[in-house]
Amino acid sequence: MECPEERPIIYTMENKPIVTCAGDHNLFTSLYTSLAQQLPREPMEWRRTYGRAPKMIHLEANFVQFKEELLPKEGNKALLTFPFLHIYWTDCCDTEAYKSSVKEDMLRWHNSLRTHGSADWVIIVVESNDTKKKNKTNILPRSSIVDKIRSDFCNKQNDRCVVLSDPLKDSSRSQESWNSLLLKLRTLLLMSFTKNLGCFEDDMRTLREKRTQPGWSFCEYFMVQEELAFVFEMLQQFEDALVQYDELDALFTQYVLNFGAGDTANWLGSFCAPVRNWSGLLLRRPIDMEKRDSIQRGEASLLDLRSYLFSRQCTLLIFLQRPWEVTQRALELLHNCVQELRLLEVSVVDGALDCWVFLSCLEVLHRIEGCCDQAQLAANCSHTVGLWAYATDKLKSLGELCGLVSEKGPTSEDLNRTVDLLAGLGDERPETVNSLQSPYKKLKEALSSVEAFERHYLELSHAAMEMYRAIGRVRSARLVGKSLAEFYMRKGDPEKAETFLQEALKSYLSEGWSLPVTHTRRQIAECQKLLDRKEDYLQTSALLAGDLNLSTEERKHFCQEILNFAGKPGNPSHKATLSMSVFAQLTQLQFHPASASVHSGAVLKVELTLRCLMPISVHIQQLAASIHFDVNHGGTHGRTQKSSETYQPWGVVCKNTHLLMRHHEGTSPPDTLNCVSPPTVTMKEGAQMLKVQDVTLAPGNNSIVFTAPSGQPGTYTLRQLCATVGEVQFVLSHIYPSVRYEVYSQEPQLTVEPLSEPLLAGLPQMVKFTLLTGHYTVKKGDALQLSNAETLPILPSTSCTARISNPTAELVSESTLSIQSSEKVTSISLPPTPPYHVLEFELEVACIIPSGSETAPLHDPKWRECERMSIDCPWSIYSTLLALTFYIPFKTKHSLLSAGNRKYIQVCVQNVSDVSFTLAEVKLTEKQHGSLELQSLNTKTHQLLCSKHSVFCLWEVRWKDELPSCMQCVFSANFSPLSQDTSAFKPFHYQFQLERVTTLYSVKAEISPPAGEQHCRSGLLCGLEVCITRLTEPAEGEIAEESKTEPDGFKITKLMYEVADSSSNWAVCGKSSGMVLMPMKVNATHKVHIEVMPLFAGHLPYPKIKVLRYLPHTAAVAIQPDPDSCVENDSLSLLDKTLDDQADTASIRSRGSVHSVGSGDQQQRGVAMPRLEAFSPGQVFNHSHTQQVLVLPATDDHIMEVNAT
Repeated sequence: MECPEERPIIYTMENKPIVTCAGDHNLFTSLYTSLAQQLPREPMEWRRTYGRAPKMIHLEANFVQFKEELLPKEGNKALLTFPFLHIYWTDCCDTEAYKSSVKEDMLRWHNSLRTHGSADWVIIVVESNDTKKKNKTNILPRSSIVDKIRSDFCNKQNDRCVVLSDPLKDSSRSQESWNSLLLKLRTLLLMSFTKNLGCFEDDMRTLREKRTQPGWSFCEYFMVQEELAFVFEMLQQFEDALVQYDELDALFTQYVLNFGAGDTANWLGSFCAPVRNWSGLLLRRPIDMEKRDSIQRGEASLLDLRSYLFSRQCTLLIFLQRPWEVTQRALELLHNCVQELRLLEVSVVDGALDCWVFLSCLEVLHRIEGCCDQAQLAANCSHTVGLWAYATDKLKSLGELCGLVSEKGPTSEDLNRTVDLLAGLGDERPETVNSLQSPYKKLKEALSSVEAFERHYLELSHAAMEMYRAIGRVRSARLVGKSLAEFYMRKGDPEKAETFLQEALKSYLSEGWSLPVTHTRRQIAECQKLLDRKEDYLQTSALLAGDLNLSTEERKHFCQEILNFAGKPGNPSHKATLSMSVFAQLTQLQFHPASASVHSGAVLKVELTLRCLMPISVHIQQLAASIHFDVNHGGTHGRTQKSSETYQPWGVVCKNTHLLMRHHEGTSPPDTLNCVSPPTVTMKEGAQMLKVQDVTLAPGNNSIVFTAPSGQPGTYTLRQLCATVGEVQFVLSHIYPSVRYEVYSQEPQLTVEPLSEPLLAGLPQMVKFTLLTGHYTVKKGDALQLSNAETLPILPSTSCTARISNPTAELVSESTLSIQSSEKVTSISLPPTPPYHVLEFELEVACIIPSGSETAPLHDPKWRECERMSIDCPWSIYSTLLALTFYIPFKTKHSLLSAGNRKYIQVCVQNVSDVSFTLAEVKLTEKQHGSLELQSLNTKTHQLLCSKHSVFCLWEVRWKDELPSCMQCVFSANFSPLSQDTSAFKPFHYQFQLERVTTLYSVKAEISPPAGEQHCRSGLLCGLEVCITRLTEPAEGEIAEESKTEPDGFKITKLMYEVADSSSNWAVCGKSSGMVLMPMKVNATHKVHIEVMPLFAGHLPYPKIKVLRYLPHTAAVAIQPDPDSCVENDSLSLLDKTLDDQADTASIRSRGSVHSVGSGDQQQRGVAMPRLEAFSPGQVFNHSHTQQVLVLPATDDHIMEVNAT
C-alpha cells in the first residue's frame, strides 16, 4: 500500500512505466526526444507465464530523474509508481575524470539500487567526436573506459553496459548504435515487467487464497488486483485489464449470493449500510477517484462499489471498441443491483432505487451516444432499447410514488417524498453542469410538475416502442403500450388506454397467455364502460362471463351486466347483436334420419347441442337457425340411384356432423381465447327458419330439437344461428363445417339386372326387376306391358312374388304377381305401392343361341347377344327400352381329316364359361347329298363338358358313286348344366361348309442308303425318291396348262414341289425344289430323285415335302383365294425367274399364301405374273408324313449322337 505521506497518483491513461535516469542530466536531456519517440515504434513479443498466449506490445516509458525516494519501500504494491528500469548516463572519456568523480557517483547510484533490491539497471556510455576533441591529452580509447566500468560494476553482466556512438549524427553507424540501444532497453523493460508482474500476481493470488481467514478484506484485495489492471491498461492491454475487473465482479457477486444463502462474511457489513446517495453511474471520468478512495477506506456502499466497478469496465470496453456490450452489461448490472440490495437487506428509501436506475440508464445511453454517431445508434438500437424501456418503467414508478399520475395531482406527502428523493441525488456533477439534457436535469424536471412528468414519460415510452417495432419486437412494444394504457387510465383518459390495451391483447392471444388475456380484458371492459360503448362492453362482458380464469362471483357479475341490459326496454328495430361464440358453443348437430335426406313431405328432425358458457342459467325467448334453399341441387335430379339399400343424396352432404362438430370437453372455447374483439355480426333474414321458443340454457350442454321444413324439393343449408335474450341477440354468423340436408322428389325408375353374371344364352336365366316408385303411387290395376321378342321369350311362372320395402330397406309387404302372356305382349300386374318405396320381383327368361358357322369365347364382344325389350309403364306415355346381354357358352370349330381316299370330319366343342355341361344326342348331318353317309365314331351318348375344357367328336364320310366337292354340314347336340336333370336339355346347332374335299394327289417318299451300305449313316449322301401320283380325273374348273398336251391328248398341269427340313435333321444337296408337269389323268405318276444327307444318327423323320399348284400368268388374279385354303411359307424356294426352264433353283421369300414370281416393278404396274397356290386340306395326301428311317452313326465317330423323336 502507498504510504500516507506520498503524493497521490492521478490514474489516467497518460500513465507510462517509470524509468529513472541518473548521471549526466544534460546528456540525457539532449537525447530524450529521440529516445522517447523511437522506443515505442517497434513492437516486442511479450511471453508471459502460466502458458498464457504471447502478445505483441509497444513499450513507452516515463523518463524521470533518479531520486532515492522513488525506489519502492517494503510493502508498497503500487505498480504505477514502481520504477521498472534505472539508467545511468555518461559520456566520460577522461580517465582522471572517471576516477575522481564519475566512478564515485556511479558507485553511490549502484549501492542505492542494491540497497532497495532493484536489479533492473543499465549504464549507457555515449561516445562522440566532439568529446574526443576537447580531451585529446588524457583521452583513452573508448574500449578502455567501457572495460573499466564493466570490471567495476557489471562483473558477470557485461550486457548491462551499453555504448551509444554519435547519437546526434545522421549516419549508418549512429543509426545502428541507436537500434542496438533501443532493442536493449525494450528487452530489459520486458524482463522487468515479466519479473515484477509475476511476483505481483503471486502475491495477489496468495492474498486471494486467504479470503476464508478472519480479517480478510475485499476492499484491500480490490485495490491490489486493480493495480494489476492499471498496469495492463498502462501497457494498452485492455482485454487483460478488463479480465481483472470481471474477476473482481464475479468474486463479489459470489459473496453476495453466499450471504443470501446464509454464508456471511464480516467485511460485507460495510456494504449493508443504508443507501444515502443514489446519484447513479458516473461514466464521464476515466476513474472516479472519490468512489475509489471510499472503497480504499472501506466506507463504500454497495451502489458505490458497483458504480465504480462498472465505470472501469465501461471505459475499457469503449477502448476495445465494444460499446454495445456496455449496454448489455449495464442492463444486467441494474437488475442485479436491485436483487443484491434485497439479499443484503440494505435499507433504501422508497423511490431511491428507481432514481438510481433511471439516472444510470440515461448515463449509459449518453455515454454510448458520445462515442457513436447517429447511424450506428439507429442500426444498433436493439442493444439500447432495453435501457430505454427500463428507464421508462422506473420513471413511471417514480410518478406513481410522487403522485404525478393521479387525476388530482400530488399531495403534500407526495411533495415531501419528492424533496427527499431529489436531496438524495446530491449536487450535479461538474461534467454535466453545462449539459441541458443531462440525466440529473431530466429527472429533476420530470419530478417537478405533472405536465413535465407526462412529457418526459410519453417521450421515453414512444421512443422505446418505436425502437421495439424497428427491430421487430412487437410483443415488447405492446407491453410498453400496456404500461402506457395504465398511465392513461390513471389520468382518466380511457379512450387512449383502450387502443394500447387492444394491441397488448393481440400479443397475449397469439401466444396463448390466458391469465394476461383475462386481466387485459377486464381493463378493456372498464374503458368501454367509461366510454359508454354498450355493444363493445356487452361483448367483452360476455367473454369475461365465460372465462374460467375468473372467480364464479366475477363471472356472475359480468353475466348479470348482460342480463340487466337485455331486460331494459329499447328500440325493437335495433337490438344489440353479439357473437354467439362468447355466449354458447355449437358442439354437436344431428339429423333424424341420419342420412340427412328425405323425400318431400317427410319429417326431418334437427338436434343441436349447445354448450352454454355462462355461469348461470339464461332464458332465451327464441332460438332460430336460418336456412338457405337451393333448388338447383335437389329436386328430381337429387336422387338417381339406389345404393346399399339407403337413399344417398346428390352433392356433398355432411352425415357425421355429430363427429365433425364435437368439441373436446374441458378446454376453453377457441373463440374465447383467440378473439380480441369478435367481429360485428348480423342475422340475415332468410325465407325459411328453424325456430323454437322459450328455451332455458343451463351451464354446460343443452339439447334443442327443431323440425326442419321439407315441403319443396331442393337442398337446405343451415347458415346462421341466433339466440334472442331480450334486447340482445347472440348470432353465430356461419355454421362450420357446412351442414345441409336434402329434400328430393324422384321420378319413378325401373331397372332390370341379372341375378348372376354373366347371362348365358340357351339356358333359362333369372333377371331382377326393381321399381323405385319415387313420387308416383302405384294403384291397383297398374301393369307393366313387356313386348315379346322371338329370341328372348319370357318363361311363364306361377310363383312370382313381389316384395315392397320402404326407403330404409325394411320389408313392408309381399304379394304374388299376376302374369299374362300373349303372342306379342306379356302383362305384369303390379301390387299397390306407396310413393318412395321399392318394388322388386324376378322373372325367368331365355335367349336362343343363333346357329352360326362359328362361335367365340365370352370375352369377345362380337359373340354377345344383346337382347332389347320394350316396356310400357303406367306413369309414362313413353316406352322404356331395356337391354340384356347374353353370352354364348361354347366355342365350336371343325376340321377335315384324310387317310388316303378315306375322309373324316372332326368337330371340337370348347366350353368357355364357368359352368360345366352335359352333352347328349351329338349328331352330324349333310343337307345336300342324300347318298353320303356320315358314320359316327363316338361311343358315348352323354359327354361331360367341364368348364374351360373341350370335347372332340369324329365322323367318317362314306359315299357310293363319288365324293362331292362341297358339303353342307349341321352339327347338333343337346346340353344342360351338370347340376340339372335330363329334362332341362336345350338344343345347340352349328352349321359349316366343306369345299374341295376330294384327294387329287398322293405323295410317297423313299430314302435309300448309299451304295454298299445296308442302312443310312450320318454324314453320307442318301437318295430320296419322291413319287407324286394323280388319283382322280380333272374336276370342273381345275386350271390346266393349255399350251401343252400329251400325245394321247391329256392336258397337263404344273406342280411345284419342295423338300425342306425345318428340324435340321437333313441337309438337302442339289436342287431342293422344282417344277413338275403332271398329266391330268388318273394314276399319272411323276418321280423326283434328290440327294439328302442325314446330320444325326437315330430314327429320323422324313424331310418335309410340299406340293403346290403353279398358276400360269394367264390365270385370273383379280380374285384372291380364301386365305384359309392357302399355305403360308416363310422360305419357299422357287425355280429360276421364268419357272418354265428347269434351271437352278432360287430362293424367294413370300409372306402370303399366293406367291407371285417377278420383280416388284412389274407387280406394281399390274402385270399378271405366275403364282403359287397351296392345295386345300385333303387334296394332297402325304404317305410319308410321319414315317421315320434308321440312321447309323459314322464309323469313325468317337461320340455318338442319338436323336430320339
